[in-house]
Amino acid sequence: MYTQFFNLREMPFSITPDPAYLYMSPRHQEALGHLLYGTGQYGGFVQLTGEVGTGKTTIVRTLLEQKLDGVEVAMVHNPRQSEREFVQSICDELRVTYDRTQTPTLKDLIDALNLHLLTNHAQGKRTVLIIDEAQNLAPGVLEQVRLLTNLETHKEKLLRIMLVGQPELSDALASQELRQLASRITARYHLTPLEEDETAEYIRHRLGVAGTQEELFPPEAVAEIHKRTRGVPRLINVLCDRALLGAYGSHQHRVSAELVRGAALEVLGQERDGVLGDRRTGGWSRLDRRTRGGLPLLSLTWFEGALIALALMIGGALIYQTIVRRVQSVPPAAESTHAPAAAAAAATAPTRPAAVQQQQPAAAAPTAAAAVPKPPAAISRVPVVKPPDSAAMKTVFATTQNLTQLTGQLIRLWDAGVRVGAGDNVCRSLRRQGIECYRTTGGLKDLRQMDRPAILTITDEAGATKYALVTQLTEDRARVETPKGGVDVAIVDLSRAWNGEIFVLWRRETKEVQLSPGMRGPSVVWLRQRLAEMMSKPAARSDRYDDDLKEEVRLFQEARELFADGVVGIRTRIALSDPAPGTPTLKFHP
Repeated sequence: MYTQFFNLREMPFSITPDPAYLYMSPRHQEALGHLLYGTGQYGGFVQLTGEVGTGKTTIVRTLLEQKLDGVEVAMVHNPRQSEREFVQSICDELRVTYDRTQTPTLKDLIDALNLHLLTNHAQGKRTVLIIDEAQNLAPGVLEQVRLLTNLETHKEKLLRIMLVGQPELSDALASQELRQLASRITARYHLTPLEEDETAEYIRHRLGVAGTQEELFPPEAVAEIHKRTRGVPRLINVLCDRALLGAYGSHQHRVSAELVRGAALEVLGQERDGVLGDRRTGGWSRLDRRTRGGLPLLSLTWFEGALIALALMIGGALIYQTIVRRVQSVPPAAESTHAPAAAAAAATAPTRPAAVQQQQPAAAAPTAAAAVPKPPAAISRVPVVKPPDSAAMKTVFATTQNLTQLTGQLIRLWDAGVRVGAGDNVCRSLRRQGIECYRTTGGLKDLRQMDRPAILTITDEAGATKYALVTQLTEDRARVETPKGGVDVAIVDLSRAWNGEIFVLWRRETKEVQLSPGMRGPSVVWLRQRLAEMMSKPAARSDRYDDDLKEEVRLFQEARELFADGVVGIRTRIALSDPAPGTPTLKFHP
């Protein structure tokens, strides 16, 4: 209808899922990382929640499209079943052999399922159960889910389970009746809507794939779209589509904020600032449902508190000087629950909350003298293992610094003088200077792949959560920075104390964070040139992300042992920035 008017090849904001238009925000990638962790050796039990339209199904589909070697997946789409029907659905998905000539009992099905799981285990295969719309599970079925977690060997679970659903799932699991099931969940992630800058990038991304680099939605229109949709991708699509139709009808080549407001009245049904109310939550933390004076109470996550304190301590505009000696980072695996990429502004509600559990509401924003908030109870991938008591690790535990100090040190490792004003949102301030925050979970392999100094979350001998800035890495040792200087620790020792949480910085050379097939413009030219430099070959003269470029990206990803989908996300961007001048790495400096 309006495609020709705006020079588009096709309608860019269809609500029908299309892999060509896939946009993964940093938190979508984090959520995918949690699900990928759930398929691993120590995956156990993972919970993913998010509001309607935030992209949970997209993430699950992305997971299923990946090459999961040695993994068998069962997907339950309709959880409104009896206990026997539920287990039978699992057996049917896994093609479990049982007597289908008569109605099997629940015991018959579980016995057959257990035999199938043991057979898979003996063959080195892992079995994963994904339950979509899990908020619809009846209490009896949830209890059956708990019983399925009892199927195990003496070393690991035979069935890895992922619960995917709306926030009501978390509410149900928080009940007294389901406390035993909730206690078995080893990783939780709540997927949040997009931030305003991500909403702008999301819109640009879809327009680019549809064939235009024109700014059809100026900043004031994007701000209005974000205000009306609260960053929910599905609602953004609906509102943008209607706004483009309105612009076409009035012969305007750009969408105005007024047009967006009119479109919102039509597609959202009423004049309002947003549609989620206080169900709007952070990626790693939940928004407290209670209100005080009509305003939602927002809990600050541990890292947000740390970044607030850091911004206040910086005071005014402090320029971090370049450190002569570049250092780097280290170790292994476990799951995640909190960390940076979600900085906060002082005395204001943080823009991107980030923890996985609900927390008590903060009474007030921290002051410059405030202590860094204690992180929520860590959600580790595996049961807490007693940390090593080597002399080096004892030194690290005894001299560990708080997150405010470590974040400042991490920033100073980058060559460019970084300016962070008092009260600034640290990650937003860094973003304006071309440096992005990235929080993820993973293992030693992930740390080596990213090759960036990193803040890791560790657990000391008393079970207390602490943090380590790793600046150098060799095959068997890691350099951890302390107030007394660097301490070299054995990787095996650090690995035992590390719960898998990683926070790094990376340099962004283009306007967009994610680059995808179908896009056009200077960012695609940069991508072609960067790949050509790294592969020592001439760059094709084209600003279009075509199939040939997608294949080049895919081959590059395979060579770097990254997920090879031909889409340039954060991990691929980090790999592409090697070895850019001024970028600190984990290489050892004698």
